[in-house]
Amino acid sequence: MAIRTPQEWISEYPLLERLVALEETLWLKPDLPRAEEGLAHVGITPDQVQDAADRLKRFSPYLQQVFPETTPSAGVIESPLRHVPAMKEAIEDLTGQQIEGQLWAKLDSHLPISGSIKARGGIYEVLQHAEALALEHGLITVDSDYRLLDSAEARELFGQHRVAVGSTGNLGLSIGIMSAKLGFQAAVHMSADARQWKKDLLRSHGVEVVEYEQDYSVAVAAGRKAAEDDDSVYFVDDENSVSLFLGYAVAGARLAGQLQALDVRFTEQEPLHVYLPCGVGGGPGGVAFGIKAIFGDAARCYFAEPTHSPAMFIGVHTGAHDQLAVQDFGIDNLTAADGLAVGRPSGFVGERMQHLIDGYYTVSDENMFRGVALFDRSEDVQCEPSSATSFFGPGAIGRAGTHLAWITGGAMVPEEEMASYIARGEELL
Repeated sequence: MAIRTPQEWISEYPLLERLVALEETLWLKPDLPRAEEGLAHVGITPDQVQDAADRLKRFSPYLQQVFPETTPSAGVIESPLRHVPAMKEAIEDLTGQQIEGQLWAKLDSHLPISGSIKARGGIYEVLQHAEALALEHGLITVDSDYRLLDSAEARELFGQHRVAVGSTGNLGLSIGIMSAKLGFQAAVHMSADARQWKKDLLRSHGVEVVEYEQDYSVAVAAGRKAAEDDDSVYFVDDENSVSLFLGYAVAGARLAGQLQALDVRFTEQEPLHVYLPCGVGGGPGGVAFGIKAIFGDAARCYFAEPTHSPAMFIGVHTGAHDQLAVQDFGIDNLTAADGLAVGRPSGFVGERMQHLIDGYYTVSDENMFRGVALFDRSEDVQCEPSSATSFFGPGAIGRAGTHLAWITGGAMVPEEEMASYIARGEELL
């Protein structure tokens, strides 16, 4: 790619000027192909997603045994879907924008084990790695009761191996907690903007936390380099992992079952609009793939990012993907939405999903805090600031249909910190 100055990029893509000015910005991607064409471009098949779902099912007895909080769902890691009419009214009053249709919230904030969307992909990839090792060493067959892996013999095997990841927080929690429970030696490389409570929680599980003063990209690069230098280390690559992507994609079929049970109906003319907070892109990309694979053009997916970290927006809008970082434009990548504090997007997700994501928008930190406070006030549900970006999609998009805000994290935030988020939002309201 030819080297260009920021001004040259802005001249060719004038919308960048609004992003550089840290203004809330919307871009609806023009001329998207039909969903089947976009899905074919991704290079992942429905059979691969089904294989991931089957693997999670095999592990469900083990998960129920070692994480009793999964007992109500028989070891299935899944979150509730909730109709939130009071939140709809609150957001309409705040923004002055009407939302045509029902508003629902997918509470991945309340997923068991690690309390965020990252439980889908992160836990899945660790389980896939553990299964491969256990099969290789004859501890199980695919027809075994996987509760056999809750044993001294299995922990001895896994303890000879390390699992590492680079994270701003929530992915690190999922990888670290699951790896430690199985018996792996676990290391999480974390950026300076990760919350202290997340670092403390990981250490309480016996996970090594390696801290960096720089941002997420540096933590990932350092973790990747450490794994390259040691064959015993399995590195979970948030930027390029097919396994993570597949774990997230399982959400599509499960969402379909929940919507059917609640008799929520939509069509191509009045579709399901899904709003997904986006950091590096793996989580929302995988979930969007799963949704599009199930619903096709009856679903529309949008990525939400902080005004201070519009990495995926810039990457897809310019077509440069991971060749550009927000810092190249003087954007500081400093946001209260620590899970979305990503300066450079996943090229894997940006390139493969660019024909399936219908739009991109940014939200200010101030509005995130307002959203946190309104969700608490109107529905008595708590979420992280990053999650609240999803609530500002329906009004910004301005289209009729059924609206689904994907609430990506919050249940594990300490009470004092959550109270400070809510108080900050109340002040701004």
